[in-house]
Amino acid sequence: MSAPLVECVPNFSEGRRPEVVESLRTAIAALPGTLVLDVHSDRDHNRSVITFAGPAQAVTEAALRPSAWRRA
Repeated sequence: MSAPLVECVPNFSEGRRPEVVESLRTAIAALPGTLVLDVHSDRDHNRSVITFAGPAQAVTEAALRPSAWRRA
């Protein structure tokens, strides 16, 4: 039986600097096992949502690992 997959949909207070959003996306995607499913930015509300999924352990690490967010 394969491990269950989980999805994470964090909302970031950054929607006006595409390079920052891309840095966040890259940091998430760099963690083995995670797959970025969608990135949506709203310039007017300065918000971005990055949807990603994978095995629970990988997604938890991507969501909580401070070093992943420091690159942005």
